[in-house]
Amino acid sequence: MANILIVEDEKNMRDIIAEYMKKGGHTCFTAGDGVDALMILKNEPVDLMILDIMMPHLDGFSVCKLAREMSSIPIIILTAKSGDDDKLKGYEYGADDYMTKPFSPRVLLAKTNALLRRTSCMSVDSITAGMLTLLPSSHNVYLNGQELNLTHTEYELLHFFMANPGQVFTREQLLTHIWGYDFEGTTRTVDVHIKNLRQKLGEAGAYIITLIRSGYKFEATL
Repeated sequence: MANILIVEDEKNMRDIIAEYMKKGGHTCFTAGDGVDALMILKNEPVDLMILDIMMPHLDGFSVCKLAREMSSIPIIILTAKSGDDDKLKGYEYGADDYMTKPFSPRVLLAKTNALLRRTSCMSVDSITAGMLTLLPSSHNVYLNGQELNLTHTEYELLHFFMANPGQVFTREQLLTHIWGYDFEGTTRTVDVHIKNLRQKLGEAGAYIITLIRSGYKFEATL
């Protein structure tokens, strides 16, 4: 079904994850450190990456940040580091989901499949708002005709906002819609992703309006 890159320095753990991904019908690439992971990402058709943090040579946070400069594939961080600061750092660097060890391989496979389904959803229509044009069929976003490089989660957020202009959404509602009910994190995750999205949107970042104590809404006012 999809090509999964598993980045984990512990071989037993790597094999367990690969076994469950293969049971789910996926093909697996594996890497024991961050340097090898980036080489595979550069040279192979990877659809999603499962990424450990504590690895030799290049840690997972660095891999996540560098991977985001190369690709917009979904990234799931899987690590023993369970602190909120670590989770927020992962999301800030471009991760789409964050799971802590010990974990259920079945839940990891379910999260993987959910992200892949969202990535592959197709539509023939385009959505235009002010300076922005979004093409759901290809997941491309254009600002005044210039293509933007968004992560999977940033794209999902922008798509949701543009499909529901003028509606106010709480952080909890955005977490549920974009990350799912079983998300491991806090509402600060939403703020981090919206901050990053606004920066990439440039002047059009003002379309995403913060409402104190309420949440966010999208209006193409410029």
